[in-house]
Amino acid sequence: MSHDQNDHTHRQTQSPHRHVHSDAEKKAVINRLSRAIGHLESIKRMVDNSDDCSQILIQLAAVRSAINNTGKVVLKNHISHCIVEAVEQGDEETIQALNDAIDRFVK
Repeated sequence: MSHDQNDHTHRQTQSPHRHVHSDAEKKAVINRLSRAIGHLESIKRMVDNSDDCSQILIQLAAVRSAINNTGKVVLKNHISHCIVEAVEQGDEETIQALNDAIDRFVK
């Protein structure tokens, strides 16, 4: 994370009205990440067992897809909560931070 990102995250943490997501939203993202981690562990075992490379590639593609879908969930939650509030408050810095994050995520 760059220094600017740390400042942005830190600023959001300090403000009581920023970056508030429901426990259900957090749990949904954590569950998706846990499944992706478990899937990666199984792929690691496949490599260790010298399984077929084609199957390993297929499984890696599945993990990449799961991570991308998790990113979509995070993005939608962020837009629904944080960006709506940023627009209402004229907070251009938060909107620019989202644009920067999208550029990095979509690479």
